Amino acid sequence: MKRRFNVTGSCTPQRHYMVRLDDRLKKIKQNFVDYGSYFVINRGRQYGKTTTLKALEDYLSEEYIVVSLDFQMLGTEDFADEARFSSAFLDVFIRECELGSIDGADELLKPLRELARGNGYGLKVMFMTLSGVCGNSRKPIVLMIDEVDSASNNQVFIEFLAQLRSYYLKRDKTPIFHSVILAGVYDIKNLKLKLRPDSEHQYNSPWNVAAKFNIDMSFSVKQISSMLAEYEEDQHTGMDIPAIADEIYQYTSGYPVLVSAICKCIDEELPEDDAFGNAASAWTKDGVAKAVEMILKESSPLFESLVKQLDIYKELRDMIEDIIYCGRKITFSPEQKSINLGLMFGYLKEENGHVTIANRMFEMCLLNLFMAEESRGDVYARGGSDRIGFIRDGMLDMELVLKKFVEYFTEICGDKDERFIEKQGRKIFLIYLKPIINGTGNYYIEAETRDERRTDVIVDYKGEQFILELKIWHGNEYNERGEKQLAEYLDYYHKDKGYMLSFNFNRNKEIGVKRIEAGDKTIVEGVV
Repeated sequence: MKRRFNVTGSCTPQRHYMVRLDDRLKKIKQNFVDYGSYFVINRGRQYGKTTTLKALEDYLSEEYIVVSLDFQMLGTEDFADEARFSSAFLDVFIRECELGSIDGADELLKPLRELARGNGYGLKVMFMTLSGVCGNSRKPIVLMIDEVDSASNNQVFIEFLAQLRSYYLKRDKTPIFHSVILAGVYDIKNLKLKLRPDSEHQYNSPWNVAAKFNIDMSFSVKQISSMLAEYEEDQHTGMDIPAIADEIYQYTSGYPVLVSAICKCIDEELPEDDAFGNAASAWTKDGVAKAVEMILKESSPLFESLVKQLDIYKELRDMIEDIIYCGRKITFSPEQKSINLGLMFGYLKEENGHVTIANRMFEMCLLNLFMAEESRGDVYARGGSDRIGFIRDGMLDMELVLKKFVEYFTEICGDKDERFIEKQGRKIFLIYLKPIINGTGNYYIEAETRDERRTDVIVDYKGEQFILELKIWHGNEYNERGEKQLAEYLDYYHKDKGYMLSFNFNRNKEIGVKRIEAGDKTIVEGVV
């Protein structure tokens, strides 16, 4: 069967190029299922949860009876009360057992079928019957439920979890499911974020028996390389697999759907693009950058969800803006509400004890969002009106961009205090720059070098990269150290020329643009 990269629904090896999950499935089985753990796989949207559950169902089938449900199969009315939920749950449970071709299913399911033919029973009776089924089963039964988010704002779901917990605690005496696996974006402990505050007891989590699910579900460079190797066996593009895998990882940090989206775009769209023309040209670093640019210009469920959550959780949005614009170092603490939300949704991650944006593509998406909201302002308009003068023979003159910005910034912010400039200076420059490169180029902030004093911006314009450091001035010694750091950074990017924009609070500063020779590197510095 012909295969392709997939970004919709679950993936299967027969139909799709995908990262092999054998190691992940082995760890889940050995570390959780074999121990009889109850746990939640909660990851951001399109993080491979459903694909993992489907593969795990097959992987466990020799030793366990696996009943895999999806709460999206239940309607809103099915959560109205215990009786409706119990009836709907049993119907789906029986159907999935029948589809699973379980040996001895007729005899095993007989008590459930008899109960399902009645009405008016609730969770208590249903669990008593399920307990009997588990006790009579020749194999341990594993219950998997996907998309628990679709139920988690219903009180009856809390009561369902409470029953599971109760049976879990007394399972040495009373048979019940050997292992229970729930999957969704929201962790069960965060149900209070979705439930309506009708009464205090709704906030108490009934799922404190769950084991911590600590298996990394992102893709490593090695895993991406293996997937590309399978693709290359079929397509023979001649790509440099390790280099392309690493480049994809640099943009995605292994976020599954973003990895697949880049590969799908390169495979299916770039060979039709006049700038590439064939697969060999598309599977290059330039091709990866172009695919990222195209993906960020399109609406997608993942990015739509990101924007929606920032609209709902304003404190999370404010934190992300501080990280992006100001380089604010926020100490990592999963107990802090906004940090916890960002981790749960997959937008944030911990790095060296601090909070940072989860991957470069999210950061670029967020920058685009923030810039779009600023597009009616004076700074954005000025960048757009100045743009025509910065393009020479179709290419960007970054030195002239700095000169014009220094003039403009001095004009509008010359009388602002140090606190304002520290908080707003870099943001103003990024807003000014956006319309200059919009539609032709893109930029992102290099997370590894960002802090409250320094931010490195990488600008891609028609295949040419500009390395630009935005720096808060803190004395000559720090300034000279910054020049050395930029020179070293230019080495990494194999560039001879870099750019620096210094926000200088020294009253005797010399405003303007100058050239500095740092070893064999040339640095164009703008001072405001």
